[in-house]
Amino acid sequence: MRRALIVIDVQESFRRRDTWRAVSNPGIVAQVNRLVDRARAAGDLVVWVLHAEPGSGTVFDPPAGFVRMMDGLDPREGEPVITKTSRNAFTTTNLQQLLTAEGIRDLVVCGIQTEQCCETTTRLAADLGFDVTFVVDATATFPIPHRDAPQGRTVEEIVADPRTLGVREIVARTEYALAGRFAAIASVDDLVG
Repeated sequence: MRRALIVIDVQESFRRRDTWRAVSNPGIVAQVNRLVDRARAAGDLVVWVLHAEPGSGTVFDPPAGFVRMMDGLDPREGEPVITKTSRNAFTTTNLQQLLTAEGIRDLVVCGIQTEQCCETTTRLAADLGFDVTFVVDATATFPIPHRDAPQGRTVEEIVADPRTLGVREIVARTEYALAGRFAAIASVDDLVG
């Protein structure tokens, strides 16, 4: 059965934010490319997803020019590139219809951010009846400040705060939340060999 690799938000917008200095997986492009190569070799569909926040004036606002794949990622002709405006890749796109039309029920999910768009897409996909493999080392995330932390702090101040949720804890929490409920957890090596 044909699968689909869903590459979520591996886009220049994230590298334009100060928090990129604290990213959990600075080598995400190489990991994603390994999955893309495997998917293409197997004849699987590769779906590229971008996140946009039109009118926000941020790096996610399309006129800023950063709502594009990170350098080194190259969608091929015929591979869908869809743009979402929600945390998951289904609600504001035609992703479900696209997958259904292709007869795809198995998904491989990777991208940015581990606990936000990737996890949310995975949960919704499972609820829609897809079998999902979440490739944890082909995702990336950033430290999360405590809800009561002051705004406007530097990345270094955020990381130094003992109340900040660190990237290792975020990734581990996501694995625990998804495994056996919404997805199988895998590494790139598990899938590529």
